[in-house]
Amino acid sequence: MATKNPDNDNFFERVYAIARQIPYGRVTSYGAIAKCLGTVRSARMVGWAMNASHNRDDVPAHRVVNRKGLLTGKHHFDGTNLMQQLLESEGVKIVNNQIVDLEKYFWEPEVS
Repeated sequence: MATKNPDNDNFFERVYAIARQIPYGRVTSYGAIAKCLGTVRSARMVGWAMNASHNRDDVPAHRVVNRKGLLTGKHHFDGTNLMQQLLESEGVKIVNNQIVDLEKYFWEPEVS
């Protein structure tokens, strides 16, 4: 059995705090969140945080995509296309698991 790492728990909570700020109908990237936290090289860890958030209703993990707008986290959502459905219900256009016109929908978190 793995032990909990309080540093990871704190990092994950900081990631979730930023994810909660993503406006409806907008997306950001794992790397943008990492940069905002001052940990530029931790985009993968941001992804782990998003994957761990799926049992939480207060974290809009569907609004976090990779730097190219690909729905790389979609297999962590229940259902076949839940991530895409959630984004499309917010007006985000997606074709072939990728956001169309990413620049239009991209939200850059403010660096703290």
